[in-house]
Amino acid sequence: MAHTYSSNFVHCIFSTKQRRPLIAADRMNGLFVYLNGIAKCEGIALITAGGTPNHIHLLILLPANASLAQTIQKLKGSSSRWMGKDFAWQEGYGAFSVSPTQLEIVKKYVEGQEEHHRKRSFEEEFQLMLHSCGIEYDSRYVFG
Repeated sequence: MAHTYSSNFVHCIFSTKQRRPLIAADRMNGLFVYLNGIAKCEGIALITAGGTPNHIHLLILLPANASLAQTIQKLKGSSSRWMGKDFAWQEGYGAFSVSPTQLEIVKKYVEGQEEHHRKRSFEEEFQLMLHSCGIEYDSRYVFG
């Protein structure tokens, strides 16, 4: 697209179905490599990834011509098949815009998930992010 410029950094979060610990530690890096390959094929820069056995965080740079919903659908769908028949992602996701001035902070946060979750559960973390971004939600339904 001529004369089209964008800076769409997005912090994406999605969990395994019922937030079960389905991502084995020895498969985590392989999952991130696979997701990076899918992202590259779609023209998306996967800046960094992190996670725990029940959810992942991705920091991506979304090009101007890409839809966030379609991007997440492709990433989740392809990686779910790659993980195997007993694996599934929870329906839905969280996506939070990131200012370029905050990239390093978010990058460290994404990469430090194991340590971070020694203090706070995924559910607590996700609701805190929704709250800090001013997103209204009903706690009875936020996790499906």
